[in-house]
Amino acid sequence: MRVEVTGIGGFILLALAVWAIISIVNSRASTGGKVLWCLLVLLFPLVGFLIWLVFGPRARR
Repeated sequence: MRVEVTGIGGFILLALAVWAIISIVNSRASTGGKVLWCLLVLLFPLVGFLIWLVFGPRARR
């Protein structure tokens, strides 16, 4: 089973993934943690984003 996201849905998913990665990089997590979170979001964009949204590190304020 293959899920293909195109058009506006793909653009929205890309924007959310970029936002998540920027937030991960600006967080206080360790370097190893940042790398793992970024890989999760890059390899599994939708599921990785949702997992990061619930459990991931937050950006510094």
